[in-house]
Amino acid sequence: MFACFADYLSLCRAPLAIGYLYLYLLLSSAFLAHAQEFQVLESCTAATNCGPGLFCGNCPALGKNQPVCTRGQAIIPTSIIDGLPFNKYTWLVTHNSFSIVDAPPLPGVQRLTFYNQEDTVTNQLRNGVRGLMLDMYDFEDDIWLCHSFRGQCFNFTAFGPAINTLREVEAFLSENPTEIVTIIIEDYVHTPKGLTKLFTNAGLDKYWFPVSNMPKKGEDWPTVTQMVQDNHRLLVFTSIASKEAEEGIAYQWKYMLENESGDPGVKPGSCPNRKESKPLNSRSASLFLENYFPTYPVESEACKEHSTPLAQMVGTCYKAAGNMMPNFLAVNFYMRSDGGGVFDVLDRMNGQTLCGCSTVTACQAGAPFGSCKNVAVPSTSPVTTTAGSFSGSVQFSRSASTVHSPIFFVFYLCSLPLIALIFRMQ
Repeated sequence: MFACFADYLSLCRAPLAIGYLYLYLLLSSAFLAHAQEFQVLESCTAATNCGPGLFCGNCPALGKNQPVCTRGQAIIPTSIIDGLPFNKYTWLVTHNSFSIVDAPPLPGVQRLTFYNQEDTVTNQLRNGVRGLMLDMYDFEDDIWLCHSFRGQCFNFTAFGPAINTLREVEAFLSENPTEIVTIIIEDYVHTPKGLTKLFTNAGLDKYWFPVSNMPKKGEDWPTVTQMVQDNHRLLVFTSIASKEAEEGIAYQWKYMLENESGDPGVKPGSCPNRKESKPLNSRSASLFLENYFPTYPVESEACKEHSTPLAQMVGTCYKAAGNMMPNFLAVNFYMRSDGGGVFDVLDRMNGQTLCGCSTVTACQAGAPFGSCKNVAVPSTSPVTTTAGSFSGSVQFSRSASTVHSPIFFVFYLCSLPLIALIFRMQ
């Protein structure tokens, strides 16, 4: 091996003009590739190939192994049509937002549970997620985010103190003064006033939307403009009814309709209501949460789940709710797709509700309902990507690295002095 290496190095004594030319062409092509930003469904080799809001991924579950640029960010509907009641919009929700692949376990403990998301809550919010589903438990003399095991948190199912995630939410709301976030708590906290203290300590009480202002009989909510002006930009719901009177936290199913979660919520042609929820066609609640995730989450299958089946299920639930569009769409692995994924579906949902158009990008502020811009409607159904964790715009697929020939390696070694000189000149 070392003899071969020496042989390669001996090539450096040959004229370097060819090597420098090769390096120049290589670097030029790399810069050109970086400068050229590909669009949705165009082939890519890295996230840096793709335009803003896109990343590079594939979907082997659909037989699509070639990486392409896929959507990675939601269009915030209020950026196009503002000033409507909160319940007129559809927002992206992450199911078990805290259950993040590669999240470190407790020291000395092997975590034994499943995962639902792949990036931090901060990154989820930056990518357009506006609803977080969090499971909260009494654990370690504190309130933790955890997966349930007979209603109790164990060290092998725990993720971390809830206040850490809530501080991420506070930082986001502070940095984005026109955004509204909803938190839906699967509540196993029995400490008296535990949630009140938790949200106060996280600095979120100043954003709290008061229960007294929530519509009780299915009326419209305040407009998003009014909510921002009042700084009522955090909606919090609990699964425990008594906490509405005890702590001022809204009881979820008093204000929200919800379909069945898990496998029943992804069964084609069927959209049953969750047993705690009123019937979906009830008009006594003005918010509607659609769950769309299987009972057992599988990362590599999410891109297939987020394709045509998701679009069809939205239509099924829309009809089951008496032509009421879901206000929240909750999914696992929200970034995974082979093109538009959940983001395209959300655009269609908001387009139909806000302006009567096929996609929200066709909406025109101030124009009559049904007056639509002539924009290209995505030809792909919603879908998302494969293999591995990510942070933001990193490609999912762990594709093989580009293999360079030995001659490239030689020229690289010989050109190190030139590369160093270039960096010193910058």
